[in-house]
Amino acid sequence: MKGPKSSTEINGAGWFGAVKSPKLKTQKKQVSNTPVGMWKKCIGCGDIVQSSKLKENLSVCPYCDHHSRLSGYERLGLIIDAGSFQEWAANLRTKNPLKFVDKKPYDERLVAASEKTDLADSAICGLGTINGLPVSIGVMDFSFMGGSMGAVTGEKMAQAMEIALEKKIPAIIVSCSGGARMQEGLLSLMQMAKISGVRKKLRLAKVPYFSILTDPTTGGVAASFAMQGDINIAEPKALIGFAGPRVIEQSIRQILPEGFQRSEFLLEHGFLDRIVHRHDLKQELTFFIETFCPHLLPVVKTVENNPAL
Repeated sequence: MKGPKSSTEINGAGWFGAVKSPKLKTQKKQVSNTPVGMWKKCIGCGDIVQSSKLKENLSVCPYCDHHSRLSGYERLGLIIDAGSFQEWAANLRTKNPLKFVDKKPYDERLVAASEKTDLADSAICGLGTINGLPVSIGVMDFSFMGGSMGAVTGEKMAQAMEIALEKKIPAIIVSCSGGARMQEGLLSLMQMAKISGVRKKLRLAKVPYFSILTDPTTGGVAASFAMQGDINIAEPKALIGFAGPRVIEQSIRQILPEGFQRSEFLLEHGFLDRIVHRHDLKQELTFFIETFCPHLLPVVKTVENNPAL
């Protein structure tokens, strides 16, 4: 004997089969007349800033004073006198000596990074002047694979110091890096020792080296030449340290203090000499060059600074 029919048999479908879902009305796409890239959201405070105003203010938020990242050439424009920069080894490129492959070959990553940034590697080096005073300078660009330091970047930074040594002019390096490039393994770590060795030559020859640390300066870069300057200058609230805060907390199993690994914390604990606002950086460097290298000053200015002469 058959029992009563189930609801499925009555309706001819499951519980939701008999219910007809209403058709969703498609919303018409609203056409926006706002140009793409006209506004930017500040990472520091979250406010919306007009891109042109932000650029005029050297990529510093007018509301919270957050220093956004700059490209390598923007850094040079901030520090070096217009028309004085002479770049060298611009086309020096790294190879794939370890034949490294993760999700894709290292060679392909290099090509993609180069096409994206129009750079051969993460470092830009050359000669220039700061308020008329000659310097040898190296700048790291975070947009090229996180500013990572491979063999080419290490070679360029070492050469920047060698040229400063040869010409007896200050060496300046602007660091903005996630550290040594993992795709080059031990070869990238060797750059720490190579650059540090040239840095020692500068010290023995009494040629000044000024290190500028920006957000972020971490890993093998922070563990070597970035912290070895005669004067270590940092931008406000820059992230500076070897390992990330989360890794350190997991290692020591302690909660880190507020502001740990930021410029202000490092200045308070003696790792930095000065925190300098981006607007004041060029003038600050001029002061240090004049102090450390009086032989580069014109004779008239030397007499003005030393009335006894």
